[in-house]
Order: sequence, then C-alpha cells, then structure tokens
Amino acid sequence: MSHEPSAHAHAAHTPEWEVSVWPFVISFGILFALPVAFGFKFVYGMSFAAILALGIGTPMIVAGIVGWVREGMSSHHGEGLAFPAMGWFILAEAMIFVSIFASYWFNRLTAEAWPPAGSIELPKVLPIVMTCVLVASSFTIHHAEALLQKGNRTGFNAWLIVTMVLGSVFLGMSAYEWNHLFHENFTADTNLLGTVFFTITGLHGSHVIVGLGIFLAVLVPALQGRINEPFVKTAGLYWHFVDIIWFFVVSQVYYW
Repeated sequence: MSHEPSAHAHAAHTPEWEVSVWPFVISFGILFALPVAFGFKFVYGMSFAAILALGIGTPMIVAGIVGWVREGMSSHHGEGLAFPAMGWFILAEAMIFVSIFASYWFNRLTAEAWPPAGSIELPKVLPIVMTCVLVASSFTIHHAEALLQKGNRTGFNAWLIVTMVLGSVFLGMSAYEWNHLFHENFTADTNLLGTVFFTITGLHGSHVIVGLGIFLAVLVPALQGRINEPFVKTAGLYWHFVDIIWFFVVSQVYYW
C-alpha cells in the first residue's frame, strides 16, 4: 500500500514559520527616537544629539512599519487575521491612553492648585485647526475606501495621498507647537502639566506616524496596480482610532 497520500497530508499540515527583520528595525527605531533622544535632551541637555537620535530613529520606525505591512500584504496567506487583530490592537492601545489620562485626572483633581507653578497658557486656536485637519483626513480615507469598493483605483490612490498629506500637515503643526513651547522654556520637565502635555501629545503623534507608515505601505503597491482591500480596510480602521483619540487629547489637555 502506498503511503504517498498520508505523506502529502502531513506536508500540507506542517507548520510554516514566517520570519521578518522588520520588528527589529522598528524596535531599534523606537530605542533611538524615544529613550535615547529624550535622554540626550532632558538628562544630558544635548539638543543636537537628541535631534540626531530622532533623525535616526524616526526613519527606522517608518521604514520598519512600511516593510512589515508590505510583507504582510504580499503574504500568500491572504487577509489572515489583519482586520480582527487590529480591533484587539486598538483595544490594547486605548488602555494605554486610558491609564495615562487616569493618572492625569488623579493628579489634577488632587492638586492644591492648577495649573502648577511655571505653566504657560497653551494654544487655543491651533488645536482647533489641527482637529479640523485630522477630522478631514478621516473623511478622505473613508471616501478613498468607498471609491475602491466601486472599482475606482485611480480615485482611491488620489484620496489616499490627500489623507497622507493631511496627516503630515497635522504632524507639522504639532512639531511647530512643540518648538514654540520649547522656546517659551516649557518642556516635559517643567512641571506636571508639561509632563502630561508632552507625554500625551507625543504618544498620539507617534500613532499618527504609524498610521502614515501603514498608508505608505498601501500606497506604493497601489501605484503599481496592486491593492490589498482587507489591508486598506484595516488601515482605515486604525486611522479612525487615531482621530477619535485626538478628541480626548484636545478636550482634556487643551480646554479643560
């Protein structure tokens, strides 16, 4: 009796390990962009070294995200668990924000006076503009997905690019705001408000960078005529999460 069928069945069910270098790239990017850069800036007072660390870490993070997402999009396993897994990932990220906000609320509500000594008045107009830009980007990515479902790939590419431009503008305004506050000698180590402000806005900004990296990974093959619709749906879900979190940042940090 031939054992070939059982051999083929065994081969079909043999676990297939997938390895990737991109998580290491992202990890080292985070190392340079966060603890190394912050250490140079706020511990050793070496601003130029901090800028260099950011210049090394940020591109590594973006490149790692792009590479990892493109790797997943080209996988022969298809959609896999991308969309449902994103839901769990968003829940985990939301808990991080909740813990930071809870710490902020506790410290603020138990403080003898607020804002603490050494604080400056935070901008009131710029956050509104930033909110409008980010909300607009949610509408544009939703419109891009609708065009893709109708088979209009050219329109999808165009509106995806518009979304990425809006996200980049948002980051540019955030960087401008940080630079202005630094020149006012208001930093993360000024007082509790400074720590809260730069922690929360920085964490949110890092999520915007991740979202742009995912969009870039979608855009590059899309311009070549290859679009993975489940990944587009997953990327859009993540971007809407980033948008929703910003409403909490604005209401709690800027206007409370």
